[in-house]
Amino acid sequence: MKIQLIRNATLWLEYAGVKILVDPMFSDAEANPPIINSNNDRRNPLVPLPADAAVWAQPDLMLVSHLHQDHFDEAAIARLPKTTPVVCQPGNEEQLHGHGFTDVTSIESTISTNGITIHRTQGQHGTGEIGQWMGQVSGFVLQAANEPTLYIAGDTIWCDDVVQALDAYHPDVTVVNAGGAQFVMGDPITMDAADVIAVCEHAPYTQVVAVHMDAINHCHVTRDKLRDALDASGKSYNVRIPEDGEWV
Repeated sequence: MKIQLIRNATLWLEYAGVKILVDPMFSDAEANPPIINSNNDRRNPLVPLPADAAVWAQPDLMLVSHLHQDHFDEAAIARLPKTTPVVCQPGNEEQLHGHGFTDVTSIESTISTNGITIHRTQGQHGTGEIGQWMGQVSGFVLQAANEPTLYIAGDTIWCDDVVQALDAYHPDVTVVNAGGAQFVMGDPITMDAADVIAVCEHAPYTQVVAVHMDAINHCHVTRDKLRDALDASGKSYNVRIPEDGEWV
């Protein structure tokens, strides 16, 4: 298995001989407005892609955790072949078909494709009314012969859903969205540093890969802040924090 962080939550996986694109956001830097109800007016994405989007425009399979713009944007819709097989959560099929994608499969629980078993996991994209407003989100667990088990947690805070996924699948590698995204009111809607540390403490057997930082204006946990928190907690040995374009 190889994982490349493209930018934000967008990943390129080489897994069991299959090239998989996860949550594609291909917009140019500053092409989109700030996230509403955020505490600064920086335009998104904050940084450019590390290479031309054409590098990642021919995947064998695409995983879409949910349809928020920083996980699936108009630039990706325009660039990706509409015949690309897409795996998504229930309820997103109609919109994906509406964007022209012809091979869309939703996962309620588990599917198998290209020799890979894919399990859908749950998450909480925030707490209280904000969490409800943010809507359903999903993660994915990938398993295949002679490959490590990979858990992509998606846009979720530390919660019982994440605990259940870790306990059920005992993943070798866990990718967490660790930007601590937050509006001007309410709690974080993605993992902050304390949540990443909680993952490490609950599942010391898993190699954590922290992404979704330094790319969207309402994500307040930067790579540097996460490194500092991990160093202070003694958990830095268990977490990789790739730069955009870096392979793990």
